[in-house]
Amino acid sequence: MSKVAKVYFLIDAIFCLIIGAFLLIIPGRTLSLVGWVPFDPLMTRVVGAALLALGWGALRAWRASQYQKIAILVEVEFIFAALAGIGLLRHLIISYYPPIGWITFALLAVAAVAWGIIWLRRPRD
Repeated sequence: MSKVAKVYFLIDAIFCLIIGAFLLIIPGRTLSLVGWVPFDPLMTRVVGAALLALGWGALRAWRASQYQKIAILVEVEFIFAALAGIGLLRHLIISYYPPIGWITFALLAVAAVAWGIIWLRRPRD
């Protein structure tokens, strides 16, 4: 596995585990802190759980030595970031959301590009 992929997996794991834990455990305080109110605590906790799962997968992939062991996770991360970004952008264009909405979209766009590059540069069998 490339060094770029290893570094990105570590960054992704740390980010997803921290944000996911906050969204799962204290969704109201977390989203109020960044100005995202009102919010749905049930769906926020589901997103937190999903981020924790992705973070755990990224942490496991960071420890892997062969691309074949992480191939499916790279595709899942790419699809998640791309679809979440597209879905979020639809709402950002139509309605007003606080700046954290645009920051979230930017992070998802960067993640989708990074995962796409890692996927396209995968070793061929």
